[in-house]
Amino acid sequence: GTPAAPGSGVRVETVSTESEFARLAGSWDELVRAMPRPSPFLLHAWLLEWWRHYGGEAELAVHVAYRGDRLVGALPLCARRRFGLRVSEFVGGTWALLADLLVAPGEGESTTDSLVEQAASSGHDFADLFGLPGSSRLVAALAPDALRLVERLEAPVLDLSAGWDAVYAAKTSSKLRGDRRRRLRQLEELGTVEVAIARTREQLEPALEDAFRIHALRWQGRRDPTGFITPTGRRFHRNALLRLTELDATRLLTLRVDGLAIAFALSLQVSGRAYGLTMAFDPAFARYGPGSEALMRRLETAASEGITRFELLGAAAFHKERFTDWLDPIYEGIGLARTLRGRAGAGALVGGIRVRRALKRSKTAQKLYYRAPRL
Repeated sequence: GTPAAPGSGVRVETVSTESEFARLAGSWDELVRAMPRPSPFLLHAWLLEWWRHYGGEAELAVHVAYRGDRLVGALPLCARRRFGLRVSEFVGGTWALLADLLVAPGEGESTTDSLVEQAASSGHDFADLFGLPGSSRLVAALAPDALRLVERLEAPVLDLSAGWDAVYAAKTSSKLRGDRRRRLRQLEELGTVEVAIARTREQLEPALEDAFRIHALRWQGRRDPTGFITPTGRRFHRNALLRLTELDATRLLTLRVDGLAIAFALSLQVSGRAYGLTMAFDPAFARYGPGSEALMRRLETAASEGITRFELLGAAAFHKERFTDWLDPIYEGIGLARTLRGRAGAGALVGGIRVRRALKRSKTAQKLYYRAPRL
């Protein structure tokens, strides 16, 4: 690592190799669990597998703070060349949802400031930080105009603290509950209906293959935002999710009819909260509402485990509306420009994102974007 000037007994270094980063596993996850909004997408196994599959030509620049031998802070960044510019990003890329500065409980501003100073001296042209929460520690530690925040995902949230029975009664009408019972009866006419949760490595390995198959059927010929279809995306998710079973963080619910998987809902859990990753259903069974059924069963099983907050994440899509109590958006922070070319690049990126978001929000564009039957 590259040492920096200490502040109030804190030693700051920059981890620049995969082997150095791999050694941080246990203490790193303690910092993640201590986050105000703990993100499973910052867990060490997730970031390490992302780096192995998507790091490519990027340079690792994970800034870490130690007090003695104890890891007390971290900022997981990497640098990548874009159009001749050196751009700082979060390790995890667009999968670094809720990424932020990690700080151990009890650490003061000196630790945060030391990490920010180390990151600022890394020699980039500008920073493009996707995944920031609204109450970001990193943003709070920077000057008010250092980053331009652009909302990227509405990130719906469901409060499960009242328990599933109360939530289900409050969020669904008698008509919807009747429709659900009718669809289940129709499915049962086709064969035995089973729901299974995979959370161990042995359970997850075959269940993931079913999920990949269903996801490919669901998104065939359409834009897939998850990476679940590409060979690299499958390898990354398989490796990361299997490794996260060691932390009991992975939950994959599968809906089957006579042994055939027809829908799934995949999520991660950390510190008593669940986070939706992706879900899909076999279009051949669309009339039975299998996607909706898988989502409700996943919410129910999460509540039974004592989960009180379920973050559905992503866009505020139609199939999430019923189970949304509020939105807790995710932002892209663009700025920290150190060069004239960096300022120009950051400004162009902000403008392009805003244009794309305006188009996507138009009703016509939404119909094209979500060109598929509703759950």
